[in-house]
Amino acid sequence: MAYCPFDFFSDRKKHNICLVGGGGKTTVMYELAAAWAACGRKVLVLTSTHILQPADGSFAADAAAVHNLWQQGRYAVIGTSEIATGKLTAPLQDLYEALQPQTDVILCEADGSRHHPCKAPATHEPVLLPDSDMVLAVAGMDALGRPLAQACQRPQPAAELLGCSLDSVIDEQMLTALLLSEQGARKNVGARAYYIVLNKCDLLKATQQEKLRQQLLAAGMDEHRIWLRERGE
Repeated sequence: MAYCPFDFFSDRKKHNICLVGGGGKTTVMYELAAAWAACGRKVLVLTSTHILQPADGSFAADAAAVHNLWQQGRYAVIGTSEIATGKLTAPLQDLYEALQPQTDVILCEADGSRHHPCKAPATHEPVLLPDSDMVLAVAGMDALGRPLAQACQRPQPAAELLGCSLDSVIDEQMLTALLLSEQGARKNVGARAYYIVLNKCDLLKATQQEKLRQQLLAAGMDEHRIWLRERGE
């Protein structure tokens, strides 16, 4: 079962969680979905943007298929298929509204990063579910030490937010700013609970991990809402 240090993982409450940012959102989303399903929870996975349609049998075309997967102890992925791309977009509203009251945990990929480890949102991003109670912002540690133009999705708004050039090399302070700014990963979070997943921490030395953690704490982030995640956890 996937490791997750956050208190909400085992509180047995209903949750509707949106994932934003870059650097491994989809991996984190599916790992958490599988872990919750293994605990006997009814888990629904979807997107408000685009995700690849899974090939492992977890895609459910209708409510009956969702219930069948739940009965097998699996999570269910719903969405509207795009034949040309093989991707899923947001599910039909009627299907979502029918399943939402029956679901224990909803996980929604609400942002796109085109495989960049970090990002700044465009004006129309992220697409948070109105009924979501929680946001998980994900950033890949392979962003550190690389130029903003190379490692950041939408580098121009990121440069404007940070007050730097596109050639600037991303450091802990810059990544902290992207994660905590209301023009960055925290955009439109409002009153929702906000958590941060620092992904691929195995790429960093322990001193680097601690420096980034301290940067986040100094900027006001709750230490219990930061997950230093290594690949393969």
